[in-house]
Amino acid sequence: MKPSRLLLIWLAILLAIGIVLGALQALDVEVPSSLLSINWGLLLALFALSLLDALRLKRLPSPRMKRQIPGSLALGRWSEIRLEIEHDFDQPLAIQIFDHVPDGLSFENLPLDTELQPGQRSLIGYRLRPLKRGHFTFDTCELNLPSPFGLWSGKRLLNITDHTRVYPDFARLYGGQLLAVDNWLSQLGVRQRQRRGQGMEFHQLREFREGDSLRQIDWKATARHRTPIAREYEDERDQQIIFMLDCGRQMRSQDGELSHFDHALNACLLLSYVALRQGDAVGLSTFACEQPRCVAPVKGTNQLRTLLNTVYDLASSRHAADYQTAVNQVLARQKRQALVVLLTNVRDEDSEELLAAAKRLSSQHRVLVASLRECVLDETRLRPVETLEEALTYCATVGYLNACADIQEQLNAHEITLLQTRPTDLGIALAKHYLDWKKTGNL
Repeated sequence: MKPSRLLLIWLAILLAIGIVLGALQALDVEVPSSLLSINWGLLLALFALSLLDALRLKRLPSPRMKRQIPGSLALGRWSEIRLEIEHDFDQPLAIQIFDHVPDGLSFENLPLDTELQPGQRSLIGYRLRPLKRGHFTFDTCELNLPSPFGLWSGKRLLNITDHTRVYPDFARLYGGQLLAVDNWLSQLGVRQRQRRGQGMEFHQLREFREGDSLRQIDWKATARHRTPIAREYEDERDQQIIFMLDCGRQMRSQDGELSHFDHALNACLLLSYVALRQGDAVGLSTFACEQPRCVAPVKGTNQLRTLLNTVYDLASSRHAADYQTAVNQVLARQKRQALVVLLTNVRDEDSEELLAAAKRLSSQHRVLVASLRECVLDETRLRPVETLEEALTYCATVGYLNACADIQEQLNAHEITLLQTRPTDLGIALAKHYLDWKKTGNL
């Protein structure tokens, strides 16, 4: 509890009057004794009134409050949080509210000022914007209640526990980019097509035709229909896609508000959406993180929800990427041939280890290495050089890019595709690569 501005103003006025009267007496100026008595009387009255007001404030019941917060939030997106207030006050009461927002979430419009009306329920809100992914808990909401006479302000801490999850930026994924991807699907003509033949998956029963193999005859159906019935199969066109996501220190670079790791997560989800729409199975394997996570490849739209729930609180670490160990884990779990998408930040010091791991992985799977390139490299390469320091920076940048180009040539020599792109372009580039391969039958 703290004094209000009104109480401080009255105290200042009465104290100022007392000081003036005391100064006049010190200067031997005649001051009516009644003025001193009135001043002291007002001070005592203010003290008694403030004490009574403080006691009445202590007896005021705390309002009841509920927080209306979505169960899931999107990284970097503004959301509205509502506070519902119920009370038992007989008179209008102006209060101030401050919600204790967890670290990692930015907010606007706090603290909130509102006036509670007798017999009415109040609903107010503020805006919230997540700055990082994960699980967040709201524990406390703070209220500042004025006393009945307005001389004090009392702080009440209400224990209101709510939980929310911050997912990767799926709001953007379900927006314009997915609309563009759907347009690609229609323009490129990439669809699940059934190719009749003698593949491994049963398609239907039909009448026996000239050129069919005797192995295709279904003898039970033939006896039942008293005419030759053949089994028709379709080629297995569905593929399995495994994302190998680097969570190491090389993915901690920041371009804009999101790190390379967050950009890589968004790209995984975008390509997962496209692949699941095509009937392919999608899985995930992480490495160089505190707790590696693995999701087996599964078909169906529910798999996207599974991926989101698996990676929403995943964070990059300070560990170095161990490509060999990561490849060993994938090879041990994934026996069927698949498209393995390795998302990392290729550096020249890791080229030999990455090349050896990718070659070993490509012996059993189709491999696509997606590397995120820092935007500052392109900016430095295109910036005019005028000083010695700028020349040295330019030469170092060009040397680094040439080293990356050498890594790309080495991977291409072993039929391993390396996709190097800016973080913001990674999702679209991966989806385009996948759709091109799907259209040409390379998957």
